Amino acid sequence: MKILFDHGTPAPLRRSLPGHEISTAYEMGWAKLSNGDLLAAAEKAYDVFITTDQNLRYQQNLSGRRLAVLVLPTTSWPEIQKHAHKIADTVNALKPGDFIELSF
Repeated sequence: MKILFDHGTPAPLRRSLPGHEISTAYEMGWAKLSNGDLLAAAEKAYDVFITTDQNLRYQQNLSGRRLAVLVLPTTSWPEIQKHAHKIADTVNALKPGDFIELSF
Protein backbone atom coordinates (compact mmCIF):
# COMPACT_ATOMS: atom_id res chain seq x y z
CA MET A 1 0.00 0.00 0.00
CA LYS A 2 1.01 3.57 -0.54
CA ILE A 3 0.85 5.43 2.77
CA LEU A 4 1.07 9.15 3.54
CA PHE A 5 2.08 10.32 7.02
CA ASP A 6 0.53 13.61 8.18
CA HIS A 7 2.66 16.30 9.83
CA GLY A 8 2.46 14.93 13.38
CA THR A 9 3.01 11.26 12.53
CA PRO A 10 6.55 10.29 13.62
CA ALA A 11 8.61 9.38 10.53
CA PRO A 12 10.43 6.50 12.31
CA LEU A 13 7.11 4.61 12.25
CA ARG A 14 7.86 3.81 8.61
CA ARG A 15 10.42 1.20 9.78
CA SER A 16 7.56 -0.68 11.48
CA LEU A 17 5.54 -0.89 8.25
CA PRO A 18 7.67 -3.03 5.92
CA GLY A 19 6.33 -3.78 2.48
CA HIS A 20 4.55 -0.44 2.18
CA GLU A 21 5.59 2.63 0.21
CA ILE A 22 5.59 5.52 2.70
CA SER A 23 5.97 9.27 2.24
CA THR A 24 5.44 12.19 4.58
CA ALA A 25 3.45 15.33 3.82
CA TYR A 26 6.70 17.25 4.29
CA GLU A 27 8.60 15.09 1.78
CA MET A 28 5.83 15.63 -0.76
CA GLY A 29 5.99 19.41 -0.34
CA TRP A 30 2.52 19.38 1.20
CA ALA A 31 3.46 20.61 4.68
CA LYS A 32 1.48 23.84 4.32
CA LEU A 33 -1.70 22.33 2.86
CA SER A 34 -4.85 22.53 4.96
CA ASN A 35 -6.38 19.22 6.03
CA GLY A 36 -9.01 19.32 3.29
CA ASP A 37 -6.47 20.04 0.55
CA LEU A 38 -4.05 17.49 2.01
CA LEU A 39 -6.72 14.77 2.02
CA ALA A 40 -7.70 15.60 -1.56
CA ALA A 41 -4.07 15.43 -2.71
CA ALA A 42 -3.44 12.23 -0.75
CA GLU A 43 -6.48 10.52 -2.19
CA LYS A 44 -5.12 10.95 -5.72
CA ALA A 45 -1.87 9.10 -5.00
CA TYR A 46 -2.19 7.11 -1.76
CA ASP A 47 -4.21 4.28 -0.24
CA VAL A 48 -3.79 5.20 3.44
CA PHE A 49 -3.42 8.46 5.37
CA ILE A 50 -1.96 8.20 8.89
CA THR A 51 -2.48 11.19 11.15
CA THR A 52 -2.45 12.20 14.80
CA ASP A 53 -5.15 14.85 14.29
CA GLN A 54 -7.86 13.85 16.76
CA ASN A 55 -10.28 16.41 15.30
CA LEU A 56 -10.05 15.29 11.67
CA ARG A 57 -13.43 13.53 11.68
CA TYR A 58 -15.10 16.73 12.92
CA GLN A 59 -13.26 19.06 10.54
CA GLN A 60 -13.60 17.09 7.31
CA ASN A 61 -16.32 15.17 5.52
CA LEU A 62 -14.76 11.72 5.20
CA SER A 63 -17.76 9.90 3.74
CA GLY A 64 -17.37 8.60 0.22
CA ARG A 65 -13.59 8.77 0.27
CA ARG A 66 -11.51 5.97 -1.22
CA LEU A 67 -8.61 6.87 1.07
CA ALA A 68 -8.37 4.88 4.31
CA VAL A 69 -7.61 7.06 7.35
CA LEU A 70 -5.86 5.87 10.50
CA VAL A 71 -5.78 8.25 13.48
CA LEU A 72 -3.09 7.63 16.10
CA PRO A 73 -3.81 8.83 19.65
CA THR A 74 -0.49 10.65 20.17
CA THR A 75 2.48 12.23 18.41
CA SER A 76 4.88 10.73 20.97
CA TRP A 77 7.34 8.44 19.19
CA PRO A 78 8.21 6.48 22.37
CA GLU A 79 4.50 5.78 22.94
CA ILE A 80 3.82 4.94 19.30
CA GLN A 81 6.89 2.71 19.19
CA LYS A 82 5.48 0.60 22.05
CA HIS A 83 2.38 -0.08 19.91
CA ALA A 84 4.03 -0.39 16.50
CA HIS A 85 2.85 -4.00 16.12
CA LYS A 86 -0.77 -2.98 16.73
CA ILE A 87 -0.42 -0.12 14.25
CA ALA A 88 1.11 -2.44 11.62
CA ASP A 89 -1.68 -5.00 12.09
CA THR A 90 -4.30 -2.27 11.72
CA VAL A 91 -2.65 -0.84 8.60
CA ASN A 92 -2.47 -4.30 7.02
CA ALA A 93 -6.21 -4.79 7.61
CA LEU A 94 -7.35 -1.41 6.23
CA LYS A 95 -9.74 -1.32 3.32
CA PRO A 96 -10.53 1.65 1.04
CA GLY A 97 -12.64 4.24 2.85
CA ASP A 98 -11.98 2.88 6.36
CA PHE A 99 -11.70 5.40 9.20
CA ILE A 100 -10.04 3.97 12.31
CA GLU A 101 -9.11 5.78 15.51
CA LEU A 102 -6.63 3.70 17.48
CA SER A 103 -6.32 3.84 21.24
CA PHE A 104 -3.44 2.53 23.31
